[in-house]
Amino acid sequence: MTDIILHHYGLSPFAEKVRIGLGLKQAAWKSVDIPSIMPKPDLMPLTGGYRKTPVMQIGADIYCDTQLIMLELERRLPSPAFLPEGREGEARAITMWADRLIFSPAVGVVMSQVADRFGEDFKKDRSDFSGRSFDPERMRAALPFLRDQTYALLSVAEAMLAGDAKFLLGGEPSLADCALYNPVWFIQQHLGATASPLDRLPGIVAWVERMGALGNGKRTDIKASDALDIAKAATPGKTSVDGGDPSGLKAGQKLSVTPDDTGKVPVTGTLVGLTADRISIARRDERVGDVVVHFPRSGFIVQAL
Repeated sequence: MTDIILHHYGLSPFAEKVRIGLGLKQAAWKSVDIPSIMPKPDLMPLTGGYRKTPVMQIGADIYCDTQLIMLELERRLPSPAFLPEGREGEARAITMWADRLIFSPAVGVVMSQVADRFGEDFKKDRSDFSGRSFDPERMRAALPFLRDQTYALLSVAEAMLAGDAKFLLGGEPSLADCALYNPVWFIQQHLGATASPLDRLPGIVAWVERMGALGNGKRTDIKASDALDIAKAATPGKTSVDGGDPSGLKAGQKLSVTPDDTGKVPVTGTLVGLTADRISIARRDERVGDVVVHFPRSGFIVQAL
């Protein structure tokens, strides 16, 4: 298999979701460090404008959003499994719950307490990214609410870890654990191992230690320019369009694909792949040649041009 390349930065919580997944898979991968704020001149040629972190590259195939990145890793590296047999839907549902409901208040708990550490460039970037002002005073005022929400949601996971359960779905870690790990990891990285509300969740604290022991796989650092050269020398993998998809989209259509929450930068290209869980568009950039950029269907707005 062509090398896995992860474009990320160290304190990105969603990148940690993928890194811990690579540890679970005991996978070898190449690392490209990218800036935490725009501009990202060595990423844009690959993604066509998508600015979120992380992005996974395999040759000339570019995977955006951890929903899809993790499914692609599962397809290419099926053992150890992210999706336990017979409980695949449950693992994916818990993952979406963690990504969409727990992540935001958990990150808010952190940012409301560390916002003053960041410079004006970071504040402007995150304002542009989120569509609302990065206001430390407003964040501090929201801390009690955010902490309560995080505690309430993590208490559900605490209950799942009761008794003999080592992980959310039983004796082995799964995709669900990787998804929950990243917001808890983010709290611990900035505020400490038992920072509130983790101080009232001993099962979560013990579980996160078990997760951390998985490591991050076998990492090799490379230059961004090397990754771009790899893309240019490669040919995208085969894709197909489901002609019966309820969207009515057809192969060869010109489309834009845009996140529906934050970082709402449209990526345009030609439809070359469409399944129930992903949409793939071909595009060309002078620096990398022909690439195919893959997105999950959920959480993205697709418009015909």
